[in-house]
Parts: sequence; C-alpha cells; structure tokens
Amino acid sequence: MLSFILAGLACAFAAISYAELASMFPIAGSTYNYAYIAMGEFLAWIIGWDLILEYVFALPAISLGWSGYFTNLLGSIGINIPAWAANSAWQAPGTGGLINLPAIGILLAIAILNYIGVRETATVNNIGVAFKVFVVLFFIFTAVWYVKPANWSPFLPYGWAGVFHGAAIIFFAYIGFDAVSTAAEETKNPAKDMPIGILGSLGISTLLYIAVSAILTGVVSYTELNDPAPVAKALNLIGLNWARGLVSLGAIVGITTVLLVMFYGSTRIIFAMSRDGLLPPIFSKVHPKYRTPTLAIYLITIATTLVAGFFPIGVIAELVNIGTMLAFVLTSIATIVLRYTQPDLPRKFRAPGMPWTGILAIAFVLSLMVSLPWETWVRLIVWFVIGLFIYFGYGRHNSILAKQQTQH
Repeated sequence: MLSFILAGLACAFAAISYAELASMFPIAGSTYNYAYIAMGEFLAWIIGWDLILEYVFALPAISLGWSGYFTNLLGSIGINIPAWAANSAWQAPGTGGLINLPAIGILLAIAILNYIGVRETATVNNIGVAFKVFVVLFFIFTAVWYVKPANWSPFLPYGWAGVFHGAAIIFFAYIGFDAVSTAAEETKNPAKDMPIGILGSLGISTLLYIAVSAILTGVVSYTELNDPAPVAKALNLIGLNWARGLVSLGAIVGITTVLLVMFYGSTRIIFAMSRDGLLPPIFSKVHPKYRTPTLAIYLITIATTLVAGFFPIGVIAELVNIGTMLAFVLTSIATIVLRYTQPDLPRKFRAPGMPWTGILAIAFVLSLMVSLPWETWVRLIVWFVIGLFIYFGYGRHNSILAKQQTQH
C-alpha cells in the first residue's frame, strides 16, 4: 500500500507537468514534441527513443498479465490451456511452455482495433473502463468484510528500502496516464480536456490502487500473492471462489483498456518522429480510409508480439519502469525550461508551484530509479546506444530541421 502511495505521489508531480504541456501543445507525440520545442532535436530524439522503449515493452508486459487472468478465468470454468501454449520456457521454466499464445492473441486483437480507427477504439475503451471500475468496486465492498488486521503485521516486512523498491516495481501500474497526451491532436478541446484527462485518470487510479492493495494484503498474507492473478487467488483462498470468475473477467477487460491506450500511444510517437524526419517517412503515412498510421501499427505489432510470446515479465517490467521514469524526469525538466525560455506562451493550464513541483517530480522519480537493479540500467544504456546509431546514421541527416538548415 505504501509503495502505491509513493509511486502515486511521484506520478502526481509529473502529471502536473504533462497537463501543462499538453494544454500548450495539442499535437501528437506527447513528451517527444514537448522536448523538441523546449530542448531541441537531439534531446527530442532521446525522449522519443525512450518512449518507444516504454511502449514496446509495456505492451508485452501488460499482455502477460492479461494472459494470466485469461488462463485463470478459463480454468474456473474447467477449460485448461495446454502448458506449451500458456507460457514460454523463459516465462515459466520447467512447465513445458513454448510460447504465450493468449498474450500474442490479445495484442493482435488490439492492433486490429487500432487499425480501424480512433472512434471505434474509444467506444470499446469507454465500455471497458466502466466495467472495470464496477468490478474493482465489487471486489472492494465484497472483500473488505474478510480483512484480518493480523495480515498487516509486520507492516514493513522489508523496511523502507523495500517500500522504495516496491514503488519502483509497481510504478508500472500507473503507466497509461501519460499516453493520454498522445491523443491531443485528435481531441476536440485539448486545452481543457487534456489536463482533466491526465490528472483525473491518475487521481481515480491512485485511490482505487490504494484501496485494493490495502484490502488485498488484509484478506490474505502478502506471501500468498506472488501470482499472475493475485486478486483471483486471494478470493479463492478466502472461500469466495464464486467471485473469482467475475474478478478475472474484470481484470481482463480492465487490462484490455490499458492495452488499447498504450498501443495507440506507441503508434503516435512513431508517427510524430517519422513526420519530423527522424524515422523513415513510411511510418507517417496513414490509411486512406481509416486515417491511422498503418506501417507504425505493423511495426509495433511485430515487435510486441515477439516480446510477449517469449520474454519473462520481470525483465520486461523493469525496462518499462526505467524508461517511463526517465520520460517523466525529462518532461518535468521541459516544463521548467519552457517557463523561463518561453514565459509568454499561452498556458490554458498552469502547473501550480513551478519550478518546485517540477523539482519535486524529478527528485521523487530519481529516488525510485536508483532502486532498480544495475542490470536494468545496463539494458537501458544498450537501448540508447542502438538509438544513437539510428539518429546519427539516419535521423540527423533526414530530419525536417536538417533540411531547413541545408536550404538556408
């Protein structure tokens, strides 16, 4: 619970910066475009490449959670997915797994929804969110009567170091509110809607996470919750197996809505970078009927299904977390820089307490980043080395900015 609160605070300070920048620059690309305007092309590339890391690995990690609940739901009605198709050998060693077909299947379905257009995706997402909130409230009001305070003792089994490390890991749960800003260009009133969407979604999510985590660790010992479907397992352990299916279904629907948003955001980042010439122009071409970035969707689909089918969730989640945290830090820096370099730009929403809220966001997020394993930092460095080769080999010479400088 404390880890959720700490991670929520870090995200809250960062979300304020996102809200201000989204109201100022209602264009596709989120943090990438904010950095382009505030800090120039090279740092924009760094952030754009970082966001691609976040989305390309977040989608598989989330789909693996979806797969766990989907398998659990089928099991509750007597249908068992063959071991070889439920996990890969890396994801579940010793089980005979070869590939995670449910995770791949949901990503393909999400790709199709994104391919046919924003309106259809938004309709499915709205229905899913409503059902998800209903199931979360159902769990809270059903399980609260089974809470045993003894399960909260010891309250800090791993000390404050464990709380910070836990916050760095479950930071993953908050990913998604930043993706709201990638839709700014396709929003009717972005100056008003973006801050409401970003801050509202984060606020509601934080309250629900705190409530669920408090009740979940109260009904069963935390030692019992190391499971791909912890809520369903907790209900089973306290004798509420009848509710397990509904909660699993709610988790499936809820995770699906997150996948929709994250997939949408990933393609728009690639679209924006391609439009600026930092990636090949083929990725910014849109379908003549659906007006969606077709090749960007194909690229994300191939990359994410390969990762989801075979790679373990632990490695994926830590990469997502460090990539997201870095994006939050750079967004907060961009907000502070723009306050001083372009103070007269219209701001329909002004982050209160700047620059201190931005500094607090940076401090909070950095404190979580340093608690991640050194192997995660090495993987991040390798990712950026690859990105620098692409930038200096292609993007730097083909960007719109480079062409403008050549003309002059």
